[in-house]
Amino acid sequence: MKIADNFSRLGTENAFVILAKAKKLESEGREIINLGIGQPDFLTPKHIVEAGKKALDDGHHGYTPANGTQELRDGVSRHIKKMYGAEIDSSRVFIAPGGKPSMYFAIMMFGQTGAEIIYPEPGFPIYESVINYSGAKAVPMYLSEKKNFSFNADEVLSLINDKTRLLIINNPQNPTGGLIDKSEIDKLVQGLKKFPEVAIFSDEIYSRQIYDGKKMPSFFYYPELYDRLIVMDGWSKTYAMTGWRLGWSVWPETLIDKVTRMAINSYSCVSAANQVAALAALEGSHDFLDDMMEKFDKRRGLIVDGLNSLPGIKCNNPGGAFYAFPNVSGTGMSGDTFAEKCLYDAGVALVPGTSFGKSCTNFVRFSFANSYENIEKALEKIKKIL
Repeated sequence: MKIADNFSRLGTENAFVILAKAKKLESEGREIINLGIGQPDFLTPKHIVEAGKKALDDGHHGYTPANGTQELRDGVSRHIKKMYGAEIDSSRVFIAPGGKPSMYFAIMMFGQTGAEIIYPEPGFPIYESVINYSGAKAVPMYLSEKKNFSFNADEVLSLINDKTRLLIINNPQNPTGGLIDKSEIDKLVQGLKKFPEVAIFSDEIYSRQIYDGKKMPSFFYYPELYDRLIVMDGWSKTYAMTGWRLGWSVWPETLIDKVTRMAINSYSCVSAANQVAALAALEGSHDFLDDMMEKFDKRRGLIVDGLNSLPGIKCNNPGGAFYAFPNVSGTGMSGDTFAEKCLYDAGVALVPGTSFGKSCTNFVRFSFANSYENIEKALEKIKKIL
C-alpha cells in the first residue's frame, strides 16, 4: 500500500500517549498519579446526565442537522448574549463532536501550499499538526515565560504578511494556563485593521476557568471582526463533559455553509441525545461551577507553591485553565527526561513541554484537574526523586 505523502506531516497529541503509558503501568500493578491528561476530575452534573437519559427514552436517537439542532443552536446564541452581550444569530452557530473538528475544519479551510498560519507556541499540539498537514507554513507566535506566557500584540502583528491566511489565538491557554489581558487584545484588534484578509480563530474552550476575579476577554467583544472571526468553545471543560464530545463554534455568515459541508463529508452530525443534554447544561443551574472553580483555585495554589519549593523548578502562577507549566531546567534535566523520570521513578504522569512546541524543551505540563490529596502526594513523590 502507498498512502498519501502528506500523512507523514500529521502529528499527534502526546497527552494521550502519556495516558496510554500510565494505564499500562497501572495494569502491571504500579500506582500512577495522572497529572498529564487535561480533563476535570468531577462528575458531569446530575441534571445534565438525567437530560441525556431522558432524551434517549424519549426517542432522540436519530440523525440531526449537520450543524446541530435548532434548539441547541438557539441555546448557544442565548448563552453568548448572557455571557458577553453579543447578538449572534443561531444560523452562525455550529455544533461539533468536541472542539477539535472546528479547529481542524478552520485550518484545512485556510491552509494550503503557499499559505501561512500563525499559531501560539507553547500551544495545543493539534494546531501545528494540522497546519503542517494542510500544506501551509506553520508560523509560531512565541509566548514568553517572562511575560507569564502572554503575547505582545506588536510582535504578533509583525508576523503577518501577504501569505498569512489565519491567526490562531488560545485564551486562557493550554498548556501554560496563561491569560492574555484584554488591553493586549485591544491592541491586536486595532492592528488587524491593516490586514482585512486575515481570518482569526479564537480558541476559548477554557473561558469559564479564570482566576483572581478576572473576566473572560472574549473576541465576542469585537463585532468589527465578525465577518472574519471564528470563536470556539464547548462543554468539555466547563461542565466536566470531555467524553460526551460536544463543542460549539461561531462562524462568519460566509463560512457557515462551508463548515457544515465539511461535517457532512466526515461525521454527519452530533449525537442527538447529547445535544439535548448540552442544552440542559447551558440552561440549568451553574452552582456546581462555583464549587469546581473554588477547588481548582485551591489546587492551583498548592501546585504552584509546591513546585516552586522543589530544587531547580520555577513555576509561574497560571491565570486560567487548570495547567501549570514549570521550567525544570534547574534540575539539570530536560523536560522530556524529567517527565520520563517522574513517570517511571515517582509514578507521576506529566506531559513534556516538547509536546507543545520545539522551543519548550525546558518545560513540563502539570494538570491540576486531579484531587488536592493526589497533587500533595505527587509533589512528595517528585521531591523524593529530586
